[in-house]
Amino acid sequence: MTTLARKLRLGDYFTLGFGTMIGVGWLVLMDDWLGRGGPLGAILGFLLGALLLLPVGYIYGQWVQRLPDAAGEAAYTAQVFPPVVSFVTGWLMLLAYFIVCPWEAVAFGKIAAYIFPALDSLELYRIGGHPVFLPRLLLGIGLTVFLTLLNYRGIRFSANFQNWSTGTVLFLFVFVLGISARHGAPANFHPLFHAAPALSILLTLQIVPYFLTGFESVAKSAEEAHPEFRQKSFLHAIALALLVGVFFYALTIAAVAYITPWPSLLGTRFATAVAFEHAMGARWPVQLILTMALFALFEVFNGNFVASSRLLFAYGRRNTVSARFAQIHPRFQTPGVAVLAIGAGTLAGLILGDAILVPVTEVGSAASALGWLAACASFFLIEPRMRLRLVAGAGALASLAMVLMKFLPVVPGHFTRWEWVSLGLWLALGFFLRGFARKAA
Repeated sequence: MTTLARKLRLGDYFTLGFGTMIGVGWLVLMDDWLGRGGPLGAILGFLLGALLLLPVGYIYGQWVQRLPDAAGEAAYTAQVFPPVVSFVTGWLMLLAYFIVCPWEAVAFGKIAAYIFPALDSLELYRIGGHPVFLPRLLLGIGLTVFLTLLNYRGIRFSANFQNWSTGTVLFLFVFVLGISARHGAPANFHPLFHAAPALSILLTLQIVPYFLTGFESVAKSAEEAHPEFRQKSFLHAIALALLVGVFFYALTIAAVAYITPWPSLLGTRFATAVAFEHAMGARWPVQLILTMALFALFEVFNGNFVASSRLLFAYGRRNTVSARFAQIHPRFQTPGVAVLAIGAGTLAGLILGDAILVPVTEVGSAASALGWLAACASFFLIEPRMRLRLVAGAGALASLAMVLMKFLPVVPGHFTRWEWVSLGLWLALGFFLRGFARKAA
């Protein structure tokens, strides 16, 4: 039987985990982050979120050592829960990874249009009041086709692309921090919070699951580890991706608020780039930041493409969706059908535009927290050692708190009607595919 190619090492797993987390939110949503918490509130929100997720990351490291299965959370929960719980858990995690792909394809056109305004021409149609322009649509299609072919050809091609993109992002990130340190001032940080300190931190903490989703994606490629890869290194890759990722976000918020008075950025498109342009009085910092953003977009698109295609492949292998998705290319040793399906789904989401993607993205944040909750709860139930059970319990409680922040109506920033509709439609699609697969079996 053909198996997946085993070519990934520690550095590859780090860049996949980190790259699946770090996209372009720090550029296109910086005004929202500062509007939620102010600089210190936003920084503390991200740091607190990462602190709460440390036990979750540790449990994932334990799980992947014991059960290196591309199904991830679906495989973990299947050890102790009924099949329907396993299916729903994995299906929600698939949404969390997959929805990032069309989102980044749309963002690629947005960033390119900021650099070349002429791309905002030849409007094709509008959805929810948001125009869809032909040049931007073609750019998104081109990037999607490129990454689909890259992943179809082999995991080594995908990993090399990920390593190259991540290295470029981190190099430019250090350069941007240096510019802020040299040209900024502490006075720009005031006021430290946008509202009361506790509320500012809470509003930021609500979005942290979405922006830190990715460290656990290491598990989805566990079957592609090099034969000499040490099982304990999975935990190292997960911890490194989580820690480097959260410090990336925290230091980016600090750099933006340090270089220019942050209240002036609220409601500003691409606030990170605008902050440096205002402070420097020059355009070249904008070009530098946008270049960094493009490479970040490449890495997060590719990382989530890998994770979602592997999870879909694993679902096909478990016969919870059509077994065709489990087919492995005999030459490239990739889940070829699953890769093509994720590429096709990305193109469909891209055509719908960002107006449709916004509520689904909110669902993706809660879906990630639900997946973390299920993984920790499963480990808690099977682990006999009290020390590890305490860690799993802490991870489960932290994940549950993040879920409730989106589900409880009394919490500011909870799900709206459209988020509930999006969640219901995704679950309905999953059960339809599950039922179809059972009839075909």
